[in-house]
Formats: sequence, C-alpha cells, structure tokens
Amino acid sequence: MSATAISAPPSSTRRSSLSPIIWIALLFAAIKVILHIVTNIVAQRLGYGIFRDEMYYLICGQRLAFGYVDQPPMIALAARVSDTLFGHEHLWAMRLIPALAGAAKIFLTGMLAWALGGGRRAAAIAMLGVMVAGVYLGVDSFLSMNCFDPVFWMLCALALIMIVQAEREETVRNWWIVLGVSAGLGMENKISIVFFLVSVLIALLLTPQRRILASKWFAVSVLLMVLVALPNLLWQIHYHFPTLEWLHDVQNSDKDVKLGPLAFMKAQWFMLHPFTVLLWACGVIWLLASKAARQFRFLGVAYLIFLALLMAMHGKDYYLAPIYSVYFAAGGVALFSWARDRVWKNALLGAYAVFLIWGCYRSLPFSIPVLSPNDFVAYEKKLGFTPQDTENHDATILPQFYADRFGWHELVAQVSTIYHSLPPDEQKITGIFAGNYGEASAINLFGPQYGLPEAISGHQNYWIWGPRGYTGQEMIVINGSTPEKMNEYYASCKIAGVRDHPLAMPWEHGNIYLCYGRKKTYAADWNDLKQYH
Repeated sequence: MSATAISAPPSSTRRSSLSPIIWIALLFAAIKVILHIVTNIVAQRLGYGIFRDEMYYLICGQRLAFGYVDQPPMIALAARVSDTLFGHEHLWAMRLIPALAGAAKIFLTGMLAWALGGGRRAAAIAMLGVMVAGVYLGVDSFLSMNCFDPVFWMLCALALIMIVQAEREETVRNWWIVLGVSAGLGMENKISIVFFLVSVLIALLLTPQRRILASKWFAVSVLLMVLVALPNLLWQIHYHFPTLEWLHDVQNSDKDVKLGPLAFMKAQWFMLHPFTVLLWACGVIWLLASKAARQFRFLGVAYLIFLALLMAMHGKDYYLAPIYSVYFAAGGVALFSWARDRVWKNALLGAYAVFLIWGCYRSLPFSIPVLSPNDFVAYEKKLGFTPQDTENHDATILPQFYADRFGWHELVAQVSTIYHSLPPDEQKITGIFAGNYGEASAINLFGPQYGLPEAISGHQNYWIWGPRGYTGQEMIVINGSTPEKMNEYYASCKIAGVRDHPLAMPWEHGNIYLCYGRKKTYAADWNDLKQYH
C-alpha cells in the first residue's frame, strides 16, 4: 500500500465548503445551551428538584473508581467535575455539562450532514430536527450517561464516513484513531455502545465497504478502543463482573416494560417527536436505497440490524436514541437532494422548520418540566396524551422522569428530625440504612448540612461500599417494609416518620423506622442485603 494513498472508494462525495456549516453549527449549538439553561432555571423555580440518578452520580463522583455496578466511570467523573466547578444548589449550573454535550451533538449533526455531501440548508434542517427531538431535549436537560452517548456514537459514525471516502492513508490513519478513542471513551461512558459497534461491524461485512477493514489501522483502532476501555474491564474482573450480574437480574425481573415490535416502533416515533419522522426516516431510506449514498449504505443496514437486535432483546426504546443523529443528518441531505429547484429548497426549509419549531413548542412540557405539576397534569388531559414510562410501577400523578425529582429534601429533613430527637450519646452510635440508592444518596448529599451520619444501603454500588462499620446496634431505617417484617431483623422497631410526598414515586412512600439491636450484624448479613436491579 502506498504511503500516500489507499485504494480509492468507488465514488467520492462532492462536499460543500465546511466553513459556513461550522458557523451555522456553532449558532445552533449556542441556542441549544441557552435553551437548557433557561428551562432548568424555570423548572427549579416551579419546584422541580434534583433527579434521583443525579444524586447517585454525585455520590459516585465523591468516590471515584474505574467502575460501578450500574455504570462505567465517566459519569462519576463528570459529576465530580460539575460539583467541583458549580456545586449542586443551582440546577442550571450543575446541568451545564449535559447542555454542552447536547450542543456537541448538534454540532456533530452538522458535520455529519457535511460529510454525507449536504450543504448549509441540509445541515441546518438536520440540526433543527435533532434540537427539537423530545428524547434529546430530555436527556440533555439533566446529568446522566445518556447525554454523552450520542457524542461518542456520532464521532464513530463520522470517522467511518470519512474513512470510506478517504484517498490518503494519512487521512485513514487519523480517522481510525478517532474511531478507536471515541469507541473506547464510549465504553467508559455506557456499555450499550458495544451493540452499536457490533451492528456497524456486521453492516460493513455485508456491504462493499468491508474493504476498509483490511487496513492495518483498523487493528490499531481496535487496540486503542481496548486500551481506553481497559480500566473498567479490570475493575469488572476484580469485582467478579457485577455489571453482568446486574443486567442479568434486571433482564429476569419485571422491572422494565417489554415492548413488542410494533409498540417499539411506535415508541421511536413518539420518542423523537412525530413531526421529525419525515426527516430521520428519509435519512434511513436514502442510506438504504439511494445511488448517491451507496458508499454509506452500511449505516442504513446498521440501523436495521440494531433495531432488530434491540427488539429481540426487549431493550428499552431509548437505547436506540444515540444513533438517530446520523439519520437526521442523512435526512437533511436526502430532502435537499430530492428537491432540485432552489426556490423549492428554500420553501421546504422554511415551511418544515416552522412546522418542527411549532411541534417542539407544543410537546416541550413532555421532555422538560416547564409547567408546574398541576399545569402539566392539566396539559396531559387537554392533549389526551400520557407519556409511557419505561419501567413497570403503580400509577403516579407525574411520569417517573418528573416524579423522581420530588421528596428528597423532605426525606432528609424528616430523618434529621428523628436523628436529632435522640440523646447525644445515642446519636453517636446511630446509623442510617436506606432501601435504595436514591434515598441513600439524598441523605449523603444533603445530610451533612443537617449534621447527619453517612447512610448505607445494599442497593447497586452502595453494596460494594459496604456497611461502613455500622453493626445495627441502633439504626434509622428507610424502607417500605411492615413493622412485623422489621421485627424479624431487629429486637425492636418503631415507626418514627412517614414518607408521603404526593408527587414522589410509589416506592418513596412508606415508613421511617427507628430500630434497636439488629439480630445479625450488617457485616454478617451483608451478602443477603445485595440488591442489583
């Protein structure tokens, strides 16, 4: 192979000038950040608090490691950086990093449109589609792994698009390196990227673009990916693969809603907003059927493989979300390649843009809490639409995504009242046991300002952190058990408080006990307290 060139692709895409697209992409990205800052300020003023998982990530960030039971290390590191820079009092500041990740997603959508041969208009309509998609508005509005996922997936897709068009080995080398590092970082963020990579690999093998896998730089890319992901793999080995145990437990439980194929496709339609289907569906069709897209055909095939894989595994509907930016970009290219007349292109851009913005305005309360709880419930009734939660649970006033933002400060205040009602000598030996990571994290995040001791739990990574020296001599216990059940484990228990916040999830309703004399110490009973679900 020549030092300066590789076997050229069957055809090359004539790309537009990059500079104008970069400026438009930066503008869209800035709007995205401003949108999330404003809506988070509004949400906090309406009474919405920190999300359950955010508290857990912040606590994980205080205990940095190369892995956790239910996530790789990146989200904990991001939470640590966010908490160090901004704290967690002002939610708009704590959630600035997710907003920036969302902006990166918008920017990369424009770059994907350019790489696929689109111009400014194609990039603009693609970025607008991604900006108004409900699932992206939701995941970019709070701190979680899901806001980072699309960034790594899109970098991998962009790298592959550039590789299949490359004519210089230097270009091939650079983009394979980008892909390897991005894939590795993606694994350090969320393991679901593996399914995306497998789908893309199978798609490449099924199309003429399999030729790119013959490059030595493909092997280098795989090696880089493994090296970047190695710390979490070593952590998994050390702790006997707790993430696999957790996934197995979830798969064999009734926790998650399992959708059939038609229901899964309907969920994709609603997840991305019904008005955007014209854009991303055209992108999939263009990649699968257009002659102009034949060198990118593997991306369309990868979608079908990934879709079938998730349906077969009964994966959650949003697991597919990170891949859609590729198809929004392809859809923008498709729409403007099919519209030949310049006047028609401008009319198409304007009319569809207005349509998307209006649809986003109407549906925004279902993605970001910009209405008070009472107004949101009234809005649901007015539209006759109720969002489908991804987990099975009893009926709630609010969807889980919103309900999990209520009750935490009230819980900590109640526990503080119970704890400080004890004599000082009892306080010194009293600990707190929480039934799940949300409750434990609320105590550990907000408890120090009340002078509370550290909470322990058997849920998720709290089990790995252990009983922290507590024996069970005297404990405040937060769970949903009956007094009779509690007395099986303790010499005596009494109800010291009741959790009854009307907007919180059902499992956040129940008693708070003050218990004495655990019959088996926590250290002796810790294995039986493990909850991976």
